[in-house]
Amino acid sequence: MTINAVLLAVVIMLGLSLARVHVVLSLLIGALAGGLIAGLGITDTLEAFQEGIRNGAQIALSYALLGAFAVAIAHSGLPQSLAGTVIKRIDAAGTGGMIKYMLFAGLIVMSCFSQNLIPIHIAFIPLLVPPLLLAFNRMQIDRRLIACLLTFGLVTTYMFIPYGFGDIYLNQIMLKNVGEAGIDIANISVIQAMAIPALGMFIGLLTAVFISYRKPRQYQQVAIDKEARDAAVQGKGLKDDELSKTTAGAKAQSKLKTLVALAAIVTAFVVQLYTDSLLLGSMFGFGVFMATGVVKWRDADTVFNDGIKLMAMIGFIMITAQGFAEVMKATGEIAPLIDGATNLFAGNKAIAALVMLGIGLVVTMGIGSSFSTIPIIAAIYVPLCISLGFSPLATVAIIGTAGALGDAGSPASDSTLGPTSGLNIDGQHDHIKDSVVPTFLHYNIPLLVFGWIAAMVL
Repeated sequence: MTINAVLLAVVIMLGLSLARVHVVLSLLIGALAGGLIAGLGITDTLEAFQEGIRNGAQIALSYALLGAFAVAIAHSGLPQSLAGTVIKRIDAAGTGGMIKYMLFAGLIVMSCFSQNLIPIHIAFIPLLVPPLLLAFNRMQIDRRLIACLLTFGLVTTYMFIPYGFGDIYLNQIMLKNVGEAGIDIANISVIQAMAIPALGMFIGLLTAVFISYRKPRQYQQVAIDKEARDAAVQGKGLKDDELSKTTAGAKAQSKLKTLVALAAIVTAFVVQLYTDSLLLGSMFGFGVFMATGVVKWRDADTVFNDGIKLMAMIGFIMITAQGFAEVMKATGEIAPLIDGATNLFAGNKAIAALVMLGIGLVVTMGIGSSFSTIPIIAAIYVPLCISLGFSPLATVAIIGTAGALGDAGSPASDSTLGPTSGLNIDGQHDHIKDSVVPTFLHYNIPLLVFGWIAAMVL
């Protein structure tokens, strides 16, 4: 029996990542292995990989501008003020259960808002989370739980709410590809289609909070944790060498700067609303900071450069994942992977839905991006779903869930890389063991189950 190149490439990539090989190298080696096994040859494989990297240029620019906007917000002192307010309340109220759950709720709300209301994606995490690490340590909160909280907001929002990143995923990518593949999308409600899978994500969140990670976990009190906490309480920006230069050294928070930061956020929101462009939204939001003098002209280069540095590693991994995805498409073995799977269920809708979701999990785990998975699978899944008798709504639920499966739990996903960037600032949070594995278990399993239920009942 011939080994499928796509499946083997993903297995190699995941195996290397679990063995602590850097994600970029894991993606590159996996892509090379997949291309060579498929018979592309080293030259064609590298050409496909480089084509994917070129296609990822927009990702790099998007992440750079989002990072610059996030650092400009940090420059205003708003994130440090929020962190300082939380810390002061913890100091005043103690470390009881109520304040802990309020903190959990705040992190979830912020991660949800970062996908639509304040379109800075994961850039808020390394700005807001490090000052809170000392408080987490005092309350003995398991950081694996924090990773699950953040990932829940990052993933569930875009796969359920059709605005911001959700508009890109649900409308501009998923419905567009489903429509091009032969289904009338005029009367399809993506919220209705994705409500049951989103419920699965919520079940996974409750499991993490109240079962898996409810027990206390101790961490060392590292100097950088106290420094980040003190800086937030005093309303000062973190020093460059304290957080690997992730902030622009924000000044003391003031009422004027808070108002400007809120105005910039509203501006970015409105521009994004009317242009459907995160790039323009981030650019105009950054412009508000410059026009009002919160980010001075002489500091603009520094702030912008710090934004690029903030998102550089994650952006680079995402670009590499685009190269991996392009090689997977060039192999021509995604379709045979699905065709081979169809032989297992021959007309059985229940098994077909499960297999399609499982393949989506494998592909997204390898690519690290739900947004890149949808175009790969939609053209093949839509005719298959039509032939099996799935309704248009069920078809959208299958494809939307298959794309989202694997985002949480992929070593190359920004939904796991983001939480790690904030939680591992003191070296006590492992990316694979503490972000990837927990989010995989708590979100992919219930998402697979509830996505299957949606396919059966819609």
